[in-house]
Amino acid sequence: MTDVAATEPEALTDEAILARFLRTKNQPTGSQTLGFQMVAVNQAQKMVEVAFDAKAELLLNPMKQIQGGYLCAMLDEAMSVACMVASGMTHVAPTLEMKTSFLRPAMPGQIKGIGRVLKWGRSIAFTEGELFDPEGRLLAKATGTALPTPFKTYKT
Repeated sequence: MTDVAATEPEALTDEAILARFLRTKNQPTGSQTLGFQMVAVNQAQKMVEVAFDAKAELLLNPMKQIQGGYLCAMLDEAMSVACMVASGMTHVAPTLEMKTSFLRPAMPGQIKGIGRVLKWGRSIAFTEGELFDPEGRLLAKATGTALPTPFKTYKT
């Protein structure tokens, strides 16, 4: 008789997931451009904290603020990574739609991001993201829906 539990992958701890993100050699170029770094993982709350190093030479609009499209990309990144974490690193979740509200200008430098999965269903995930400046002021907020999609391997 085969032990079914032995053939299933072992669940990853929050610390193990964070370590995988921190040591990855396969960070997407979009994430690199945004200055993405994983800060904290909480699978129980389906939440991640991320940081972005918003470089003036890459992301500014003519008013010397971070261009809104890059803020949308940061929010999308935070929410998408929260989906990966909520799935136990078994799924990606391409964004189906996203609504963003800009609350104050974002300046170059450090930006904190929070990504959450509000509901993880069989065919759709509901997400939420927020960006904060170094003083903790809310810069932008987004909600989204995503399509949970299994993937075979997580490359490190």
